[in-house]
Amino acid sequence: MKVLILGSGVIGVTSAYYLARAGHEVTVIDRQPGPALETSFANAGEVSPGYSSPWAGPGVPVKAIKWLLMKHGPLVIRPNPDPAMWWWLLKMLRNCTAERYAVNKSRMIPLAEYSRDCLRSLRAEIGIRYDERSQGTLQLFRKQAQLDHTGDDIAVLKQYGVPYEVLDREGCIKAEPALAQVKDKIVGGLRLPQDETGDCQMFTAVLAEHAAGLGVQFKFNVGIDGLVAEGGRIAGVATSEGVMQADSYVAALGSWSSRFLRSVDISIPVYAVKGYSITVNVAEEAGAPVSTVMDESYKVAITRLGSRIRVGGTAELSGYSNTLHPARRATLDHSLTELFPRGGDLSDVQFWCGLRPMTPDGPPIIGATRYANLHLNTGHGTLGWTMACGSGRVLADLLSGRKPDIDTRALAMDRYDHRFG
Repeated sequence: MKVLILGSGVIGVTSAYYLARAGHEVTVIDRQPGPALETSFANAGEVSPGYSSPWAGPGVPVKAIKWLLMKHGPLVIRPNPDPAMWWWLLKMLRNCTAERYAVNKSRMIPLAEYSRDCLRSLRAEIGIRYDERSQGTLQLFRKQAQLDHTGDDIAVLKQYGVPYEVLDREGCIKAEPALAQVKDKIVGGLRLPQDETGDCQMFTAVLAEHAAGLGVQFKFNVGIDGLVAEGGRIAGVATSEGVMQADSYVAALGSWSSRFLRSVDISIPVYAVKGYSITVNVAEEAGAPVSTVMDESYKVAITRLGSRIRVGGTAELSGYSNTLHPARRATLDHSLTELFPRGGDLSDVQFWCGLRPMTPDGPPIIGATRYANLHLNTGHGTLGWTMACGSGRVLADLLSGRKPDIDTRALAMDRYDHRFG
């Protein structure tokens, strides 16, 4: 088939690669001048299946109030009149029960684990490099109470067979030697040794080159205006270069997917939740992290990417604004300097934000729509990099009429019909 993919972030490009490998004629269009220049550009760098959990969970509403009152809190809400934001929040609150948390996590872990395996296979097959490391993730606890309340997380890890290590202070220092400089600030940690790290934008750009070698055409600087529907099918995509047509279409537009799909009367509960990051050069090798450290107190990830350090965090509900707020950078600076005071060079900082496409329940939306030739691959939230390869391969299987290697029925958009209309 001729397949037209809308969006060249990591989800769109992995979809294009696997579709091309399956023998399809693929074109990717994007308004940006190159791949992975929006939400995929400077994320936290984690490939963390073990931390693939819904944001909506028991206790989150109470925690959210605390976070909103913290100086360096992980949650920010900037009220605006957009009804979609408030509906999304209500739907998320509805998922904050133990029962729904368990169901939603059970839908996320298999895709995340599968995706990591697909990424490893891809490295072996094509030798792709992207400042990757396979040295695990350390969830770091500053308070004993945080360490004491890991029982529920550990139970879930056991349920899905995810290897883990509960570490005391000295164990954390053994995993991340630079923490010896601040050992009095930590009490312990939970380490997931199979997690990985890497530069998502670098990966996407290199994979786009491999996809082009398989015949994928990339058309950049193309504005996407809307879909053209005729009966039960999509007849084309209205763009700044006219109507583009194909046999099948894939919407991989991240946070913009929900707005875009309104043109054909499709409603999906995907909303933009802004995340921030800073990227700095390593100042002192012995003072820098070797992999990813999750600062549990501030929900900030500090990740080693080659000769750089990426610090990412914050969940900000503020509509579709790309405004960089200095207070958010202060939180990232604070976490980095508290834990790795000699690690990063803060005299030269790349400060960035991106709009994460979040569903209220957690899992992404992958699969068919009521239009026979329109598929979705969106709503991955903070886990787009973690789930990208698996999502792209699953999407390619579905479009090719093959049964995916994992059960994807619970990722379909019709899971919302009985709960949200």
